[in-house]
Amino acid sequence: MAKLRFNIAMSLDGFTAGPNPSEENPLGEGGMQLHQWAFELEAWRKPHGQDGGETNASTNVVEELLENVGATVMGRNMFGGEGAWEDKPWDGWWGDDPPFHTPVFVVTHHAREPLAKDGGTTFTFVTDGIESALRQASEAADGKDIALGGGANIAQQYLQAGLIDEMLIHLVPVLLGDGTRLFDNLGTSDGPFECTRVVEAPGVTHLSYRPAK
Repeated sequence: MAKLRFNIAMSLDGFTAGPNPSEENPLGEGGMQLHQWAFELEAWRKPHGQDGGETNASTNVVEELLENVGATVMGRNMFGGEGAWEDKPWDGWWGDDPPFHTPVFVVTHHAREPLAKDGGTTFTFVTDGIESALRQASEAADGKDIALGGGANIAQQYLQAGLIDEMLIHLVPVLLGDGTRLFDNLGTSDGPFECTRVVEAPGVTHLSYRPAK
């Protein structure tokens, strides 16, 4: 059965982005530190069209993230920008050949025509909520899993709705002190998560969870 799989990098003090994000610095002040462990991996660099890189305990984790994914759901901030679209809207952070190579469904309040990119990635903008985005992604994935990207706000919505089947947190040993917290605005939970795997790697610890039965 297809799963909704969420993964995100987080600081020790619970932030997924630093303070004062901007178009030039989308992850906020200090936020890039959360992903440095991945930037050095061959398994991360190759899908992004970059050469070189190393292999370590994070390699299998990153390779697994890319396996059996048929579509992606993300929030508007992860796509890029905020507010109403301009007459000639910006096409987001991802360039001409985004690394997804599958359909991507962007949850937003502002309608926009689908945006086709090179390499098989098409961004579809969903304005009627997270359930609709998941339903459309499931249809597009054709039996494969759906990846849930960031940011924290969209993750919180899916967590509140109890729709996440697997959660992978890349815990990075830095303290950002301020920014965007992953586990804010959740209220009470229907039940606990159970830890299914811990992988220690240079600069990061990968923590896998699923809803406890």
